[in-house]
Amino acid sequence: MCTVCGCGGHSVEDQFRAHLAKQGQAPAAPLAVLAPHPAPKPTAPKTPAPAPAPVDGSHAACTHDLHFGQGPAGTEVPGMTQARLIEIETDILSKNNSFAARNRAALAALKAFSVNLVSSPGSGKTTLLCATIRALGAQPLAVIEGDQQTSNDADRIRETGAAAVQVNTGKGCHLDGNMVEQALARLDLGAGALLFIENVGNLVCPAAFDLGEDAKVAILSVTEGEDKPLKYPDMFAASRLAILNKIDLAPFCDVNLDTYEANLKRVNPEIEVIRVSARTGEGMELWLDWLRRGLAAKAA
Repeated sequence: MCTVCGCGGHSVEDQFRAHLAKQGQAPAAPLAVLAPHPAPKPTAPKTPAPAPAPVDGSHAACTHDLHFGQGPAGTEVPGMTQARLIEIETDILSKNNSFAARNRAALAALKAFSVNLVSSPGSGKTTLLCATIRALGAQPLAVIEGDQQTSNDADRIRETGAAAVQVNTGKGCHLDGNMVEQALARLDLGAGALLFIENVGNLVCPAAFDLGEDAKVAILSVTEGEDKPLKYPDMFAASRLAILNKIDLAPFCDVNLDTYEANLKRVNPEIEVIRVSARTGEGMELWLDWLRRGLAAKAA
């Protein structure tokens, strides 16, 4: 369940109870804390005022846009107040953060540098990761692969010779700290290793969930559109590095790479940007150097 987007087949309250049960906990007393808020009293529907007719005969003046993310909670759920949404999300993220803290401590003890690779589906995460593993050669590393179903990506990673654990989330739309902790227990991660966490393809929910990583790395392909950082700002605001991938396709996509970077900087002025083609190898050395610097800083 993810209160950031409200996904899942049950109500937010039901999913919160299920989340607590999964962690072996009972819902906190008193039960009134978890009780749904009373439904608002029905009122007579109001007839909307007609939209003003456009002066020039176009549809420019016919604006009926809806904005559900302008409240303090950043989202809306029917029958629930903004305060209640914030309360539930805070509880869930707090529990996730306790797992993330344990992961971070375990990785720090190993002086292992970990990156959380986040992107939309089809950005080229796995192709880039396979090319990265091959280029790193003898560098100790391991991979945690997140998807809703199949072990396709983990199988591709294992073909490079790297150790990989597949984590299938079912209906879940992101990895969380508990999943990563369990995956780490199945990996023989050595001292001074790199840990790559390839998250579920999703530009929304993974932004809010700390996994214990050292940095989120957002991968954005040139085929996705220059406005993606503006449409999904939370993800790029949470990331330390953005990899602009598939730049070999830029001449065929009618895109401007400078506009991609400008939009990334609008969302996150501090974000680093590396232009890469995993297929041709262009920009790969910059990416590898970034990883090596991170590993060296962790060791120091």
